[in-house]
Amino acid sequence: MGLITTFVLAFLPLLGILYILISGMLFTVDGLFMSLILLTISGICGTMGVYEIFKGNLSASGKTGAAAAAGAAVQRGRVQSVDFFESSVGQPNKSIVTFAGKAPVTLVFEGDLRNALPVGQKVEVTLRKASGYNVLLHVNYA
Repeated sequence: MGLITTFVLAFLPLLGILYILISGMLFTVDGLFMSLILLTISGICGTMGVYEIFKGNLSASGKTGAAAAAGAAVQRGRVQSVDFFESSVGQPNKSIVTFAGKAPVTLVFEGDLRNALPVGQKVEVTLRKASGYNVLLHVNYA
């Protein structure tokens, strides 16, 4: 539904430009600036729609499967807690994330993940090991 709305919002300004052209106001200052504004709105909405189409195709093609094949791991579950620890200068900050389930899983990530992994949210996390810590690659919210 959102994709259709995006393309409708990209098409409506073009109707405004057609009206300006038919009414003969195209070569007035008001008509020129209004045409530029309407073209900008149409271009932004159209670009956003095309981006959503390509983004949908990439995620539907199994991006997490390709990442897992490239040495990454996938962890699924409900986020039980995210604890953030600031390290001393020169050391990476750490987040300790606990996933709830039959057997809770606790992982140490590099960086602050309090906003990326909301507590109580069911997620699928793609991660890779780097310098002894896990690095978050992708989060898929369920």
